[in-house]
Amino acid sequence: MQAPPPRLIPQAGPAAWAGSALNPADWMIPAGAEAAAELAEPDAAQRPQLTALLRQVAERLEEGRGFCLLRGLKLDLLAEPEAALIALGRLLGQPLPEAQSPPPDAFHADLADAVALLCLGGLAEGAVRLVATAALHNSLLKEDRAALAVLHRNFPYGEAAALPVFSTAEGVFLSHLDRAAMNETRLDPAQQAALAALEAAAEAPGQALALPLHAGDLLLVNPRLAWLRIAAEAPALRWLRLDRPGPRSLPAAFRKAASNPAAGG
Repeated sequence: MQAPPPRLIPQAGPAAWAGSALNPADWMIPAGAEAAAELAEPDAAQRPQLTALLRQVAERLEEGRGFCLLRGLKLDLLAEPEAALIALGRLLGQPLPEAQSPPPDAFHADLADAVALLCLGGLAEGAVRLVATAALHNSLLKEDRAALAVLHRNFPYGEAAALPVFSTAEGVFLSHLDRAAMNETRLDPAQQAALAALEAAAEAPGQALALPLHAGDLLLVNPRLAWLRIAAEAPALRWLRLDRPGPRSLPAAFRKAASNPAAGG
């Protein structure tokens, strides 16, 4: 029996943001040097500043806008910034194996529950952009309900995996998009048209947020709520994918591919 069509309802809350409506106070968390120094402490009781900081990060990733930027940790000045990034990642979740670099100039969701991007050099505004998936959902709900309904259907990935662009699980909104990993040859005309409508919605004026990243900035993103677009000319980024089980964690069908990038995605 064919599954009933999804009930298309607007998404509400802080995750349904438009870039033009945000200012730095909405997405930036200042971090002092004390928090960075606590990274070397083996005992959690000796990391009060860092613990409080990461509690804010976790809340913003799951219940807030789906991303935040830490400024002031200055991990770029450490002898081994990549090692510091991994150490910090372990306090938020389980680091996943290194995967291929994100596709340039395309909004996408990584195969992870969270992504951390460390900037090692100043980047021009627009080199890193974010878009709220709940806002895209709402835009299509107003402008193209037929396309939105298609985006709630399964799209083909790899040889067997399939996942909708938009979905809900136990009332929690989820999203996923990775055109580089999608099996484009198996897309039907309705799916192709729906993806084109989605891309147009993401490029609408005021929808995306362009982040001017400074050296030492650490951007953290929940790929179920916000999609990244990284310009090809942004080599000063180091990124880490994290496994963070929770209400918006990576669907089970994709978790195996996330832990073994060579298997898919």
